[in-house]
Amino acid sequence: MSNQEFVVLGQDDPDGCRPGLLAAPLAEDQAVELARVFKALGDPVRLRLLSMIASRAGGEVCVCDLTPAFDLSQPTISHHLKLLREAGLIASERRGTWVYYRLLPEMTDRLASILTRPAGQPLPEPAETPS
Repeated sequence: MSNQEFVVLGQDDPDGCRPGLLAAPLAEDQAVELARVFKALGDPVRLRLLSMIASRAGGEVCVCDLTPAFDLSQPTISHHLKLLREAGLIASERRGTWVYYRLLPEMTDRLASILTRPAGQPLPEPAETPS
């Protein structure tokens, strides 16, 4: 067992700049928040919906254009979109009878920065296991 001291992500964060997942262990509250986002992304339908929204020309898409792409009912699609919205990945705006969705790039940028290894830094060497 090692007596290494760990720096926990999300603590001692005066500038609001958080190091990536590969730089230090996550704080409990940050792990809970990220788990919710990754859980939302862990479903193939939600991942496709997010991709369709993010790649749409003009930056937004009507739910009426999303639903036909799936062999699912409209309420099921709405449920998946609600989970993506609650995870902070998309935003929505009602216009008349239709709802339009757009990507929240702040969250995807944050996920990318958390999962990115700092430039030029090698991964830590694996700890030796006793024989």
